[in-house]
Amino acid sequence: MPDLSPRRRMLVLAICCMSLLMVSLDNTVLNVALPSLQTEMGSSVAGLQWTIDAYTLVLASLLMLAGSTADRLGRRRVFQAGLVVFVLGSLLCSLAPNLPSLVAFRMVQAVGGSMLNPVAMSIITNTFTDPRERARAIGVWGGVIGISMAAGPLVGGLLVDSVGWRSIFWLNLPVGLAALLLTVKYVPESRAATARRPDPVGQVLVIVLLAALTYAIIEAPSAGWSAPTVGFGALALAALCGLVGYESRRHEPLIDIRFFRSAPFSGATVIAVCSFAALAGFLFLNTLYLQNVRGESALHAGLWMLPMAAMTLFFAPLSGRLVGSRGPRPSLLVAGVTMTATGVLFAAFDAETSAFPRIVGYVLFGIGLGVVNAPITNTAVSGMPRSQAGVAAAVASTSRQIGSTLGVAVIGAVLASGVAGGSYRDTYVAASRPAWWILAGCGVCVLLLGLLTSGRWAARTAHRMAERIEAEDAEAAVAAPLAPAVEGPAPSPHAS
Repeated sequence: MPDLSPRRRMLVLAICCMSLLMVSLDNTVLNVALPSLQTEMGSSVAGLQWTIDAYTLVLASLLMLAGSTADRLGRRRVFQAGLVVFVLGSLLCSLAPNLPSLVAFRMVQAVGGSMLNPVAMSIITNTFTDPRERARAIGVWGGVIGISMAAGPLVGGLLVDSVGWRSIFWLNLPVGLAALLLTVKYVPESRAATARRPDPVGQVLVIVLLAALTYAIIEAPSAGWSAPTVGFGALALAALCGLVGYESRRHEPLIDIRFFRSAPFSGATVIAVCSFAALAGFLFLNTLYLQNVRGESALHAGLWMLPMAAMTLFFAPLSGRLVGSRGPRPSLLVAGVTMTATGVLFAAFDAETSAFPRIVGYVLFGIGLGVVNAPITNTAVSGMPRSQAGVAAAVASTSRQIGSTLGVAVIGAVLASGVAGGSYRDTYVAASRPAWWILAGCGVCVLLLGLLTSGRWAARTAHRMAERIEAEDAEAAVAAPLAPAVEGPAPSPHAS
């Protein structure tokens, strides 16, 4: 990528943030519209879960493929294709005649979305090469989540109440088209120096793993320990074992297992899963409570979410600067404490039943969400070879989407089990209590992993991982011209 002026770099950052705003806004407004969807289409809790998880499942399955494809074919080219597909999927969602069609069109959206956020992060990583500038840019990137959370519930609630839920998908059309035109004019093309080969077997194993696991969790409350539920759970386990074994033997894997020798990278991956599982579960629980139990309109439900959105918007760029000057530990500790406190407040003290403790919970969770994003992304891409920036960023983005998928699946399953045979108004608080304890557990994981993976020992593991990758890749590059072409996995240069 050519050297760009500071003004041009900020313009590239703004264009990339437009894609994040579009994707984040879409998820936020959809959560506000869930009760309207449930009423119009007669959907169960499981149907609502699939409306969200169909998107995050496909997104998580394809993010790493999109990252490596962008590194190989060109990041701007893949980014533009993602914008086109996402806008088309949004248009189809607005025309969906029933729930199965909406779920299918959400999958189309996800195919486009998979080519946006990780590729945009890769563009940012290659544009802002100075670590401090990159940390600040990632902080701005995280702040866009706060903007989407602030605007999404309000705009979405207003649209749902005045026009209907279909109008929420229209928001993506002007934003997507504007981002596409600006990308063509201002974003320079970039790609990795060495092209990575496709990994179709690894890609299939990732899809099978996530799809089977999500199906087993969502359908368990209604199907119980039936043969399909157990069978899909076993299939997910087999896919996980196959994925680890196969990828560790490939020369150019979809998921580079060597990255996980770094404690900060592994910690950031698990923290991303836990924190975004908590976010997805938090939004799912509160949307149903505010509208189905309290009888709030979509707009009023959005207004209740403003304290959380405001805290996220304020603390995200602050966390980016803090990571740049002090490292990831302070942000991760604050995130762990505030997320844990939120879960305990709702689980032990029924905070949702009173206005003041409910607002306190929203503020605490907004702070945690605001500070956690920057250290996740910065740790994931720092210390990695720039040629694999797309893959490393895609692993971080994939972890977020896996967390969102599991959060909705697990929290929705727990809630569905609790309200079975009863009404929301009579059983919601008791039924949601175990779900809030799960969210508190996610916060504890963020806290403990933040302590464990941000110290000197963790930094040494990252340094050793980087040196080992460089040595192994150099050795493989020397040996490659002498080796015969072989289909399938090669003898491992990555094995321990």
